[in-house]
Amino acid sequence: MNILLVDDDPIVIQTLGQTLADLGRICFVTQGQDVLRVAREQQADLILLDIGLPDLDGFEVLRALHADPALQGVPVIFLTSHDNPEEELQGLSLGAVDFIHKPPRAPLVRARVQTHLRLKRATDQLRQAADTDGLTGIANRRRFDQALAREWQRAQRAAEPLALLMVDIDHFKRYNDHFGHPQGDHCLRVVACAMLGALQRPADLLARYGGEEFVLLLPGTDAQGAWHVAQSLLQSVDALALPHPAQPGGGCVTISVGVASGGADAATLVAAADAALYEAKRAGRHQASLGTTSNHDASPQHG
Repeated sequence: MNILLVDDDPIVIQTLGQTLADLGRICFVTQGQDVLRVAREQQADLILLDIGLPDLDGFEVLRALHADPALQGVPVIFLTSHDNPEEELQGLSLGAVDFIHKPPRAPLVRARVQTHLRLKRATDQLRQAADTDGLTGIANRRRFDQALAREWQRAQRAAEPLALLMVDIDHFKRYNDHFGHPQGDHCLRVVACAMLGALQRPADLLARYGGEEFVLLLPGTDAQGAWHVAQSLLQSVDALALPHPAQPGGGCVTISVGVASGGADAATLVAAADAALYEAKRAGRHQASLGTTSNHDASPQHG
C-alpha cells in the first residue's frame, strides 16, 4: 500500500521512512501545497500529516483532502509536537483518524499505521464489491454514475474533452431465448472481457449499464478518438466469433455502439450517446454511430 509522509523536518521524514519501510511504498513531501497532487499521483492509501507545516497548517490540508472526491476516503494521521487536547479534538472533528506525537516512537507508529492500513484495505474491498457487477466482474452502474460526475467536473476544470460510448449486444433477447439464460450470462461475460481487453488506458472505465447494455467512459478523449475506440470494440467482439443462429440471417454475436463527446452537462452526454446507439441499431446494427450533444432529448428505448 502507498504511504505519504508530510513533514518539513527531514529527520522526522527519515525516521518515519525507516520505521514504515516494510509496510508499504513510502513517498514524502515537505509542503502542504504539494499534498493533493502527490496523493493523487501516488494513489495514497494513508497520509501522515504534520500539523505545523511552513505554508499551510495540517487542518487546511485535511479540509482540502476531504473536499476532493478522489481523496476524501484516504485516512489521515496527524503528526504533532504539542500535547494539546483541543488541537486533537479539532483534528478528529475534521476527520483525522489518529494522532502521533513527535518525536515518533517506532513501535507505536508501526502499530497505529498497521491498524489503519488494515482498515483501509477492508474498506477498499467493500467499496470494490459495491462497485462491481456481480455477473461480468466489470464496474457496475453505481460506479459509472460516480465516475461520470467526477470526470465531468474534472474535464470542465481542465478544459479537456470527455467522451462516452454506449454499447448494446445485438438481438440479445433472441440469443437468450435460443440458448437459455445460463449461456446468455456466459455471452455477457465473454463480451465484457473482450471489450475490456480492447482498452488501452487505465483511466478508461467500462461498466455494465443494465441488461445487455454497457457504457465506456473516456476521459481526455474527443469524438475522433472515441470513434477509433468504438471501432476497436466492434472488432474485438467480432473476433470472438460467438455463434448467434437466432438473429436474422444467422451469424455471430455483434454489438452496436453510440459515440458522443462534450455537451452542456453530463446528462446531455449520456443522452447523446444513447441517441447515437439507437441510430446505429436503426441503421441495421453491428456498427457505430456518432451522436451530437446539441440535442438534449432522450432517445427512445431500444433492444
